Amino acid sequence: MYQTVFPSTDLSPNKDAVSRANVPSKTPIQMLHEYGAKHGKIPAYVLEKAKGEAHQPSFVFSLTVGDVCCKGEGPSKKAAKHMAAEDALRILQVDTAAVSLPVKSESNCVAAESNSHPNSVGTLQELALQRGWPLPEYTMLMETGPPHRREFTMTCAMESLSETAAASSKKAAKKAAAEKMVAKLQSLSGSSEITWTPKPRVHFENLKNSSSEKISFLRKNPLSIPNMDYIQLMASLSKEQNFDIAYLDIDELTTNGQYQCLVELSTSPVTVCHGMGISRSNAHNDAAHSALQYIKIMVSTK
Repeated sequence: MYQTVFPSTDLSPNKDAVSRANVPSKTPIQMLHEYGAKHGKIPAYVLEKAKGEAHQPSFVFSLTVGDVCCKGEGPSKKAAKHMAAEDALRILQVDTAAVSLPVKSESNCVAAESNSHPNSVGTLQELALQRGWPLPEYTMLMETGPPHRREFTMTCAMESLSETAAASSKKAAKKAAAEKMVAKLQSLSGSSEITWTPKPRVHFENLKNSSSEKISFLRKNPLSIPNMDYIQLMASLSKEQNFDIAYLDIDELTTNGQYQCLVELSTSPVTVCHGMGISRSNAHNDAAHSALQYIKIMVSTK
């Protein structure tokens, strides 16, 4: 009996070749990070500027690695960091043979990623930088619940607007408040593209020099009239003087079971007053009363 023996032909690809093919090339950011870790000089990136229209933004990052300082500009944060890292690698004379440069379509990918997984905290920061607004302010209002089930309430204030949210961690509460702020800005803009612009802040010096009807009424009349609708009076004054009002309800009741709120006026400096009452509307009325008292003092002071 004859046995035919065929030569061994392993058609499977070389494992080492496959392994090398599957190893992605390193980006400038990754290479610079490895260089920094090796030499004890971790790169530090700082967003310096965000400009351009919403559909065509441009970001500028500064980068520091030891004594080397560079800047990079690109259509996305990642692209700007790449440019800064490339510049630093050239200055440091690091071998960039393995570097994979960012492709031109990267900005589209980043936009798609941010649409799929929006970072509202970052969105608000970029919006403020683009528009020249003050950065969003996050304030911890309260921390409640037992140690194993804490709840944090955070407020996000941006220009004349404010939103509050609660979550099981400070980070989650901050993110939730930022998400609500983005949703409010989109609602005020009438679309997903934020086009809303705030009213200019009203300086107290202008209020002090004003002789208009509501300011004059405030100067001449005591704010101790029973059953007075201070919310309406505040609304009339804000319309006359062109500033915004925002009421922020506080979920936690006072020790004697009353509702609480804050009222914020888009004056310069910003006015924030507290109010309490047996109902939310009573709390709003009390906060408006406190804010009117404050304005009365400020415009009456020589």
